[in-house]
Amino acid sequence: MTLHRRHLIALGLAAAVCGPLAAQDKYPSRPVTLIVPQAAGGANDAIARVIAQKLTEQTGQSFIVDNKPGAGGNVGTVLAAKAKPDGYTLMLTADSSMVINPSLYKNTGFDPLKDFVPVSPVATAGYALVANTSFPASNVSEFIALAKQQPRKINIGSAGNGTLNHLIGEMLSKQTGIELTHVPYKGASAAVTDLVAGQVQVSVQSLPSSIAFIRSGKVKVLGVVNPKRVPALPDAPTIGETVKGFGATPWYGVFAPAGTPPAIVAQLNAEIAKALDAKDVQEKLAGVGTEPFKSTPEQFGTLVREDLPRWAKIVKESGATID
Repeated sequence: MTLHRRHLIALGLAAAVCGPLAAQDKYPSRPVTLIVPQAAGGANDAIARVIAQKLTEQTGQSFIVDNKPGAGGNVGTVLAAKAKPDGYTLMLTADSSMVINPSLYKNTGFDPLKDFVPVSPVATAGYALVANTSFPASNVSEFIALAKQQPRKINIGSAGNGTLNHLIGEMLSKQTGIELTHVPYKGASAAVTDLVAGQVQVSVQSLPSSIAFIRSGKVKVLGVVNPKRVPALPDAPTIGETVKGFGATPWYGVFAPAGTPPAIVAQLNAEIAKALDAKDVQEKLAGVGTEPFKSTPEQFGTLVREDLPRWAKIVKESGATID
């Protein structure tokens, strides 16, 4: 047998062996678990299911949403941090778990910068200061004036001590010099239910949690929290139009355990970007008061690093703590 012939046979054998391996190594080649560290039915869960369905369609492999709520998101976040870094366990979370909890809890059980690789943001949520329909104020200016006339007599409901809507309320109080009485609930739905019933007068709520109540006229919008007006409420002015410099843009994003191969992170980022470009995904996100949000993993990591000290300052000023 000639050397040339032996070489060709060797190449053929290599192809026979490498072919199946290459197919097995294709990502994803089996179902992917998408941990959501918040309860089913909330904003993060709704967003995760929209994204998971589209990723399933695009890749031909199931992306399965697995809700792991508890300890303000820490339970599911710890599980994601400890998962095998192979791309088959990811986490889609609200920003509060990653950039607020480290300042709110003495020990979250994870480090947002060391234990995770940012993959991609997926959406920003509209938030609004909403009021019971019988509340005398109809806009932010009237609300501030009334709160200054009646310090601590206006009750503001939240999803719980240290939650994002609690801290946004604290931000507003700090920047305007008003004093409100905070009433924490066990979840946003309980807070908005009592708001409708008049047990509390105002509340900061995400649009995914409150848009149905707003559209049905059961609560009224005083102002939008986001720096810019949101498409879901195009006629509602922002709080920043009255209170200069006020604004927050809550986000939701996908993270992978630290050590996940860069090639997998890059592929996931590209698949998410493709999903967010799809008209049906954009329509579904708009339906729950959110907007697509795309960036590179590097840009997303920068956002996380910048948000950590910003929220740490707000948590400290509010005096909020869980432990």
